[in-house]
Amino acid sequence: MKRNILNSTLIAACVLMVVGCRPKKEIVKAPPVAEAAPANDKKSENLALLLGKELQYNTLSLKGKADLDINGNSNNVTLNIRIQKDQKIWFSVTALGGALEAARGIITPDSLWLMNRLQKTILRKPLSYIHDYTNKQVNFGWLQSILIGNTIKEFMTEKSDLNQENGVWVLNGTEQTLAYRTLFNTLLKSTELTLNDAAAAQGLKVVYDKYTPINNGLFPSVVKINSAVGNKKISVAVDFVKIEANVAVEFPFSVPKNYEVIN
Repeated sequence: MKRNILNSTLIAACVLMVVGCRPKKEIVKAPPVAEAAPANDKKSENLALLLGKELQYNTLSLKGKADLDINGNSNNVTLNIRIQKDQKIWFSVTALGGALEAARGIITPDSLWLMNRLQKTILRKPLSYIHDYTNKQVNFGWLQSILIGNTIKEFMTEKSDLNQENGVWVLNGTEQTLAYRTLFNTLLKSTELTLNDAAAAQGLKVVYDKYTPINNGLFPSVVKINSAVGNKKISVAVDFVKIEANVAVEFPFSVPKNYEVIN
């Protein structure tokens, strides 16, 4: 039972991809609403305008600290994350100021590997395993987008409602049983994403703030996540310090002989 609880905690942290620390780069301030560009009547052009603000990259290297609360149990962790776009997300979770590695993992479009250093186990599962903690529509692409502040492409279509409210864009719609809403700022970047599936008792809210310039785009240096799946509640406060794009990255992951592999 103890192992199951710990594995659940690490999986939840993996799915939410908690990262943080204090930003060292410039923060771009969103202009006042009065200075924002006027609305265009054509939805397709407005969608293209918003999509044009997406962060473009081949690789990302991130590092930071985060406050993680799982069902009332709070922890401070340090995380290193490396991303090869559309191929893999590697992460390492450390405690005690980075002195003790608690977990290491790799997520790909079809699989999840999670090394629990404390219990000396390797969890090897199909990516669909994350649906125990998220809506069943969540895929690798959604995880990438949620992590870096890009929009979810499946929502950025003509079938969604796109309107200006109080001078900023708001995107609303439904995808099967999932209701979604994305609020943008005057930089045309996401400031809030909500996903709700009432039938499955699942909800996710992500708030983005303090965008910093990188690779001719903008990356949120502050991310706050609140997730509820049934009676499981997770909240995360994130503050990125290291944000590097298109640098050489490695994904070290090997299975020690004395570790138990759990399929």
